[in-house]
Amino acid sequence: MSLITELTDLVSQAFVALGLDASYGEVVVSQRPELAQFQCNGALPAAKPAGRSPRDIAQDVIDQIDQDERIGSASIAGPGFINLTLTDAALAAYTEGVIAGGRMGLRGVEPRSILVDYGGPNVAKPLHVGHLRPAIIGESIKRLLRFQGHDVIGDVHLGDWGTPMGQLIVEVEARMPELPYFDEGFSGPYPDESPVTIDELEEIYPAASQRCKDDPDAAERARRATLQLQNGRPGYRALWQHFRNVSIAAIKENYDELGVEFELWHGESDINDLLAPLIKKLVADGYAEESDGSLIIRVQTEDDNRDIPPLILAKSDGATLYSTWDLATIQDRIESLGIVEMIYVVDIRQSLHFEQVFRAARITGIAGPEIVLEHAGNGTVNGPNGKPFQTRTGGVKTLRSMLEDAAALSLDKMDARDLAAGYPQEERLSIAHMVGLAAVKFGDLSNHRESNYIFDMDRFTSFDGKTGPYLLYGTVRMSSLLRNAADLSVDPGAVVPPTYEPERALILELARFPEVIERAAELRAPNYIAEYAYELVASYNRFYEVCHVLTEDDLGRRAGWVGLVAHTRNALGHLLEVLGIEAPERM
Repeated sequence: MSLITELTDLVSQAFVALGLDASYGEVVVSQRPELAQFQCNGALPAAKPAGRSPRDIAQDVIDQIDQDERIGSASIAGPGFINLTLTDAALAAYTEGVIAGGRMGLRGVEPRSILVDYGGPNVAKPLHVGHLRPAIIGESIKRLLRFQGHDVIGDVHLGDWGTPMGQLIVEVEARMPELPYFDEGFSGPYPDESPVTIDELEEIYPAASQRCKDDPDAAERARRATLQLQNGRPGYRALWQHFRNVSIAAIKENYDELGVEFELWHGESDINDLLAPLIKKLVADGYAEESDGSLIIRVQTEDDNRDIPPLILAKSDGATLYSTWDLATIQDRIESLGIVEMIYVVDIRQSLHFEQVFRAARITGIAGPEIVLEHAGNGTVNGPNGKPFQTRTGGVKTLRSMLEDAAALSLDKMDARDLAAGYPQEERLSIAHMVGLAAVKFGDLSNHRESNYIFDMDRFTSFDGKTGPYLLYGTVRMSSLLRNAADLSVDPGAVVPPTYEPERALILELARFPEVIERAAELRAPNYIAEYAYELVASYNRFYEVCHVLTEDDLGRRAGWVGLVAHTRNALGHLLEVLGIEAPERM
């Protein structure tokens, strides 16, 4: 149980003893740390129903709790705020209990089967900086919910079934018409090797897109090819499978380097066989209707104060759309995987699309009321001009190139600070890679997921301020102290009651861990984790400056401080793991 929860229980019981609702007893971290460690504001809203002054209620609450041995002082501030400060012995005892419990004070959860849909790369397109946000935010949300105790899987949800596939097919045919994939009389077997490499595909993709923009005939051929692909034309399916295979191999390499791992590599194509039966059922059940030749589901409700366009199931030519695929995907995830909660980490600009899909899933009964469908939208990674990186124009930095730049700049900044000096070159490069990744990930995750931000590599790779390298350097300092303690045969001991203010502040900072985790999970907001990790390292650094751990004469206090450092390092390790950041052992 967290410290805040323990104190809330104590104060709530005091309110109940006064005949008032327990909800008035909520305790929070003090907004005035110079006055107290915690505060309860419940006496003010309780005054009116109780018919008493807030200060009188506050005094009665204090009289109830003042005998608790954990309370060092309790006082009234202003019109009726209750200020609470714990004894140093209580802080030490709580910290020891958390260490012994092994869960950092986290409450247990009833595990839920959750799927996080994130990444969303497209076949034949290289990953670039614009793919960064959904990948690392989604990965962090997945890790966060898994850390809480839920059963969580991540699905990359490849873009592999839309119009761009038809564009690629007709472009390859224009360049290599002799290939058997375009001969309707060819009976196979088709070649095992792809006729195009990933590098060639990445060149063909924008060329095909541009040709279809410039040439209406090419666009019409691409549209027909897309429909034939989706309807199962063998040659197109075989060629498309090559596109998919070489793309996945390249995408996996990129994500592996980024430290992002997917349990499922499903794509839009995986639900193709579900589309016709689904549409047929929705028509038979009266949910789908014809409108201007298309099949639609109306999702507007009477109490809407804005227009919500209908979801289009199929166009007049029978072609299906993203909305149809996403609806079928929800059905498949519920029926085949037993998922009860789906979180989509996708560009926030797609919010209307997901509102249409989710409404349609509810209206048609595909997703019952027990199923959670959530769009955890993300903002954009912007260039120096403040505009999002464009996905179909030249000059966009690839993800691989960006990570290489981050590692190179990190190595330069390590050299400037004389870090990892004298280490073997292989180790120095490995550390620089970790520092670069930490810089990029923390630079992104420290922003709220819905916010847009400007990508600034120089600022992100700094070892000063609120950055990933700052976190790693703090982590390395903790690990170094613990190694030195082991060399001196000083084992982590029981945390002792604090005597210095930075020591006390560090213990209180560590006590915030459960609330931060729960709040971040509730809001799907890894920036809470990033901010807290920074504050924890900053608090540790202040402790380290004042409390000279390994030269402390009092052996019990020395061992207790080593125990506190080990606890801090453990807490920070969990936070970095949730953020997807790996730390070196030394630097």
